[in-house]
Amino acid sequence: MNDPSEIRQEGGFSNAVSLRVAAFRGAALASLLLSAVALWRGYGDGWFVAGALVAIALSAGIGGLRRRRSGHTLQARPKASARSAIAEAVLAHIPDPVILVDRRAVVIEANKAAHLLLPGLKIGHPLSFFLRSPDVLDGIQEVIEAGGPLRVEYSERVPTERTFEVHIGHLQAEAPNAAVQPGVVLFFRDLTSARRLEAMRADFVANASHELRTPLASLLGFIETLQGPAKGDPKARERFLEIMRVQAQRMRRLIDDLLSLSRIEMREHVSPTQIVDLGSLVTPMVEASSPAAKDKGVAIRVALPSQPVHVLGDRDELLRVIENLIENAVKYGESGGAVDISIESAGAGHGLQGRCAVLSVQDYGPGIGPEHLPRLTERFYRVDGAQSRDKGGTGLGLAIVKHIVNRHRGRLDISSEPGKGARFTVTLPEAPPGG
Repeated sequence: MNDPSEIRQEGGFSNAVSLRVAAFRGAALASLLLSAVALWRGYGDGWFVAGALVAIALSAGIGGLRRRRSGHTLQARPKASARSAIAEAVLAHIPDPVILVDRRAVVIEANKAAHLLLPGLKIGHPLSFFLRSPDVLDGIQEVIEAGGPLRVEYSERVPTERTFEVHIGHLQAEAPNAAVQPGVVLFFRDLTSARRLEAMRADFVANASHELRTPLASLLGFIETLQGPAKGDPKARERFLEIMRVQAQRMRRLIDDLLSLSRIEMREHVSPTQIVDLGSLVTPMVEASSPAAKDKGVAIRVALPSQPVHVLGDRDELLRVIENLIENAVKYGESGGAVDISIESAGAGHGLQGRCAVLSVQDYGPGIGPEHLPRLTERFYRVDGAQSRDKGGTGLGLAIVKHIVNRHRGRLDISSEPGKGARFTVTLPEAPPGG
């Protein structure tokens, strides 16, 4: 007959195995759910593995709780503890907030991102203490009762306005006699940037449509007039044709700028590799702008260094930057009678690491109010819309400059005071010695 102690040991071993199997089954179910939620998020295989590790940690931790049977205590296996610690580390590095609550909506686990989103969040306390969102709380109850996944929106106004899509999924870990039964996992997907981008695109389409509609309506109106009342009037025909030519040129400039902006944005993540002498680009652009400046009574003064200033850049794009800044200064600073252009090589201290090339274009016109400065590089933003259109502006010049400078890993600074003109400064990293 077997010794009673051996029977108890065998029974304890059998119980331990049963608990480990139950924990593993719970882990599998939890992994499956977390993986599905991760796929909703669009993270792919990498997040599939991360979700599985987190679920295994949670389930193994629950399944490894101390249990008493027949007067014996079963301890969690060291391997399970190690696996739990590893998975907790994985959970901590998931960038989006993740919160696990039980069936009473009490917080069981939360990662670092969740604590940053809800600073007062505490384990073992009801989620409703920290998240004032009836939609999310009602969604948790609905998922617990119905068992299916659910998506709701959660918004916060302070300290900044942010919007999240909350994925709520049912999580049932089969850990018999566990002290805590998990109920729901919440993934918070930040939609703030996507919503802002969507609003910017909508504004862009609306503005572009408006800018194209105005000259198009003018063209159609004069065509109808020439085909009707002014059909036999040579003088009216000549006058209307000139107006039509101006409006067609305005549409062409707008379309050209839209295409240029689109091309620049598509390549903005690719840094240029060509070595360009920034000073050599200024002279041809000044010569091209001189006739228009002379007509407006503006003198363009240039100060270039004695030695070349090399940058890694795209020659055509940098020519576009210089051209846009000079044209902008001549158009809107003509009352000052002069535009100063300078290039210098400077050390650190201009917002970039290492040596840099600094291009400055200064006009002495009416200047720009401080309320307009942060928005000058937005598409179609104008300080004075009527004046800009009269001068032939498309509202895209400074937006193009900003994106080109960003592609060159530089920075654009604008400073101005009403009545004292405006200064536009482009700072670009210098090319390393020897190319």
